[in-house]
Amino acid sequence: MEKNIQAIRGMHDVLPSQTRHWQYLEACVREVLGRYGYQEVRMPIVEFTELFKRSIGEVTDIVEKEMYTFEDRNGDRLTLRPEGTAGCVRAVLEHGLLHNQTQRLWYQGPMFRHERPQKGRYRQFQQIGVETFGMAGPDIDAELIFITARLWKALGIDGLELQLNSLGTAEERAAYRQELVAYFGCHHDALDEDSRRRLHSNPLRILDTKNPDMAELVAGAPVLADLLGEGSRRHFEQLQTLLKAAGVRFVFNPRLVRGLDYYSLTVFEWVTDRLGAQGTVCAGGRYDSLVAQLGGRSTPAVGFAMGVERLIALLEADGRLPETARADIYLVQRGEAARREALVLAERVRDALPQLRVLAHCGNGAFKAQFKRADHSGARIALVLGEDELARGEIGIKHLRNKLPQEAVAVDCLVGRLAEIFDKS
Repeated sequence: MEKNIQAIRGMHDVLPSQTRHWQYLEACVREVLGRYGYQEVRMPIVEFTELFKRSIGEVTDIVEKEMYTFEDRNGDRLTLRPEGTAGCVRAVLEHGLLHNQTQRLWYQGPMFRHERPQKGRYRQFQQIGVETFGMAGPDIDAELIFITARLWKALGIDGLELQLNSLGTAEERAAYRQELVAYFGCHHDALDEDSRRRLHSNPLRILDTKNPDMAELVAGAPVLADLLGEGSRRHFEQLQTLLKAAGVRFVFNPRLVRGLDYYSLTVFEWVTDRLGAQGTVCAGGRYDSLVAQLGGRSTPAVGFAMGVERLIALLEADGRLPETARADIYLVQRGEAARREALVLAERVRDALPQLRVLAHCGNGAFKAQFKRADHSGARIALVLGEDELARGEIGIKHLRNKLPQEAVAVDCLVGRLAEIFDKS
């Protein structure tokens, strides 16, 4: 007997009982971003592998160990996108959206990373991302943080902490990198295997280690803030001033780094302690060198991404998710002529009362079985159409959620009676 085929480990189905929650979150995001004038862009799931090597960095964990990469029939190396920023930059460059223009864009969709699945971390995961281009000042950094704060308020999510840091310019980061190599090199025996591997290739990532045995060593490492130049300091100070003026609370985290090579200046994360080890629900920052790195003119840019699964988990924990969509009306029928008339009648009700959800029974089934389905659907009333009702030009209205008596109304009066019933709810 052949084994049943199941979903790939770390990749999950979103079932009908759950999609309502995803749609709720997506609708809130769309509404908030629309109020700020952001436009949606949709990019392919598959890109040339070189795009991610050039943008993310060849010595990052993502490129070295986590990307789903394959060779197609033409011999091209292709990759399922592990993040959205690089593809968005490629799209705006390819279509000339940066010629004397600023852009405020957002996107949503699946990303793919081959890593160990755990709570809040999957191999296929859904992200909502926001990217802006052509604005160099801290005001756009602040706007992105305002957007996220407004979204948490719209969703009713409390208790998230905003952490801020500045990674400075490429030159300042290079100087810091040398100090980190020297510091951690003096404590080589105390480093774990990952940190030893990163020491000369990407030492900033050592600061982001989750190994508790290295916490004391990391705490004593040099601080990048001590090496920032006047321009980087001023940018960071102005951002903090804007956040304070808007009442957005934050904490300075000098150890906050991003896992991708292209970040500079502002980096930020919204974190929680309610999701175990995967506590970051939204992260972003400035990446002023990436557009030029991918072949365009030097263009300031800043963005963020949020994990949909982690936000859904927070909403679920707080009881903030809406109930699964339920029917308002379930139409039961008996007899061939009644079956045909029931489908037409359901369409008339949907046309006249578009706010109501109408389920029409299809296929065979005894009245008793149909009423069980009507009750399971959550409908408030069942419309009953049999051969006798059809002959009299009537339809029955059975109340399923209260003890009101069943009533019969003329088919021509049905829409008006339904409007009365649901206007009283």
